[in-house]
Amino acid sequence: MGTQIQKFPCLPRIRTMYPQFSEKEKIIADYILEHPEKIIHSTINQLSDDLFVADATVFRFCKRIGFNGFQSMKIALASEIVAPIKNIHETIQEGDNEKEIAEKVFKANIRTLEDTLHIFNENRFTEATELIMGARKVEFYGIGGSGVIAMEAHHKFLRTGIQTSAYTDSHFQIMSASQLTDQDLVILISHSGSTKDMMEILDIAKKNGTKTIGITNFAKSPLSQKVDIPLFTASQETDYRSEALSSRIAQLSIIDALYVNVMAKQDNLGKESLQKMREAISLKKL
Repeated sequence: MGTQIQKFPCLPRIRTMYPQFSEKEKIIADYILEHPEKIIHSTINQLSDDLFVADATVFRFCKRIGFNGFQSMKIALASEIVAPIKNIHETIQEGDNEKEIAEKVFKANIRTLEDTLHIFNENRFTEATELIMGARKVEFYGIGGSGVIAMEAHHKFLRTGIQTSAYTDSHFQIMSASQLTDQDLVILISHSGSTKDMMEILDIAKKNGTKTIGITNFAKSPLSQKVDIPLFTASQETDYRSEALSSRIAQLSIIDALYVNVMAKQDNLGKESLQKMREAISLKKL
C-alpha cells in the first residue's frame, strides 16, 4: 500500500486524516502543514527534538499517512512545494487562446477529482450510504455555492424513493432542522466547514438526535469534527478560481457516488422508483 499511496499528495492527505490523529500526531501534522519547507531540510531527529516527541512517533506518523518512512514523506512533500499543483495545471498565461485556457481548467478539475479519490475513505462512505438508506427522511443543506450542490443532491435522490428535501436559506434550514428526529439524516455541504450558520444548524440537528454527514474540504474544520460522518474533497486554489469553486465538481462527484451506491443497494425498489419518475417526466415531453 505504501508504494501506491506515495503518489498521492502529502498535504491534502494530512488535512483529510487530521480528525483521526492522536494528540501527538496532531502536533506533528500541525507543524508539517504550517512549515512544510522546514520539513524537507530536517532530519527525523531534528523534527522529533523540535516537537518533543520520539523518533518512533514521527516514523509511525509517516507510516500512518501512507509512506514507507520519513524520507519518502520528505520527497513527496518537496515535490509539492517545488511544483505546486496549481502551477502545473492552471497557470493562465498572457496570450493563451480559448482552447488552452479551457484545457487548463479541465486539467485542474481532473486533478481535483483525482486528489479527492486519493483521500477516499471506504469505511466512512459505507457508513454514509447505510445512514441514507436507513433514514426516514434525508435533508440537504448548503449556503451560497454549496446551496447549488444541495439542490442537485435533492434532485438526484428524488429518484431513489427516499423522502428528501433541500434548503439553501439559513432560516428555512433552522426551521426544518428543528422538526427532525433521531430517525432522520442531515447532509451538510460546506467547503470551509466553518460557516457560523451551518454550525448553528448542525447543533440544532444534533440536539434532536438527528444523524449528520458533512461534505467539506477542510479536515480541521469545526463541521468535520462535529458531524457523525465527514466526507472530504481535495481542491487547490488557482489563478482564476478559489478552491471553493474548484471543490464543487468533487462535491458533485461525492453526491453522485452516494446516489449510485444507494440505487445499487436498493435493487428493485430503486428501479421501480426511477421508472415511475421517468414515466411522470415523459408527460412533459412533446
